[in-house]
Amino acid sequence: MRNTFGTLFTLTTFGESHGEAVGGVVDGMPAGIDIDTAFIQTELNRRRPGQSAITTSRNEADRVELLSGIFEGRSTGAPIGFIVRNTNQHSSDYENMRNVFRPSHADFTYQKKYGIRDHRGGGRSSARITISRVVGGALAKLVLRQMGISVQAYTSQVGNIALDHPYTYYNISNAEKNAVRCPDAEKALLMERLIAEVKAEGDTIGGIITGVVKGCPAGLGEPEFGKLHAQLGAAMLGINAVKGFEYGDGFASVTQRGSQLNDCFINNEGRISTTTNHSGGIQGGISNGEDIYFRVAFKPVATILREQTTVDKDGNPTTLTVHGRHDPCVLPRAVPVVEAMAAMVVLDNLLVNKSVNLAKTY
Repeated sequence: MRNTFGTLFTLTTFGESHGEAVGGVVDGMPAGIDIDTAFIQTELNRRRPGQSAITTSRNEADRVELLSGIFEGRSTGAPIGFIVRNTNQHSSDYENMRNVFRPSHADFTYQKKYGIRDHRGGGRSSARITISRVVGGALAKLVLRQMGISVQAYTSQVGNIALDHPYTYYNISNAEKNAVRCPDAEKALLMERLIAEVKAEGDTIGGIITGVVKGCPAGLGEPEFGKLHAQLGAAMLGINAVKGFEYGDGFASVTQRGSQLNDCFINNEGRISTTTNHSGGIQGGISNGEDIYFRVAFKPVATILREQTTVDKDGNPTTLTVHGRHDPCVLPRAVPVVEAMAAMVVLDNLLVNKSVNLAKTY
């Protein structure tokens, strides 16, 4: 398995959904950064289960233990090891699927690839593993905020209920004022009602999360095969349940003409900027200094509380009814995961750029 993310700022993760713990090691963390442990825990609290009526009822505190790489409240430059213990597993809920493949899950593919799988909550394929990503992203955010760079995300669509305006219209911070993490209070209420209805039916539903990076300098990205938008796309598509990624105007741009879509340059009080930002802050695979914005599509969670047809490990037809505690919609808890992955990509590229520029002086 490839369990390490990043080039210079790296995150290596370990653990399973129903194992003793999940955790990781962050390497490449710049030295001398104030480590705000309360902030890291707050980020985990945004991801944790059981936080509202529209998320899974699994009750985990998700308390992070930082094990190394920190001295007197500051990063030393050494690897930062961390662990989050699992305390509320109900492994017996999964006993009826020990030898049965859940539809649209990783059960079958893991079995075919490795010849063995942990059937308890999906094991390594569980979304619980994203805990490690959130910790890594929180550490990256601590560095970025000292550089005036912010990374924010919000739920912009659930099912057929979508926001009517682009990100610039909203105060994104308002997304934290409701359970679905949407900056439009009226739309958020409709989204919550829809998720509650779907949950009551034993079903699930998907949607879209919008991410925005502000304050990113121009010059990040490594063409030909390390373009910034490609790195962001890979980071987002590596999140559980993600089915699509677009940045800037994305797929909507195919109906436009070049004369409508081009971002013209201007001199903005001594700083070169653009009159529009259809490019989403990235041109030629390199950041241009404008806001980076993107959208991530999440499918409905594969675990539904209804009887489904499937086969067992020997190929015999059977039916499966899933038990246990599951999210009817992953989006509210996925918002901090999207932010975390974006933050790690940006910081990693900043460190790569710094190394390139230092090399030019020798």
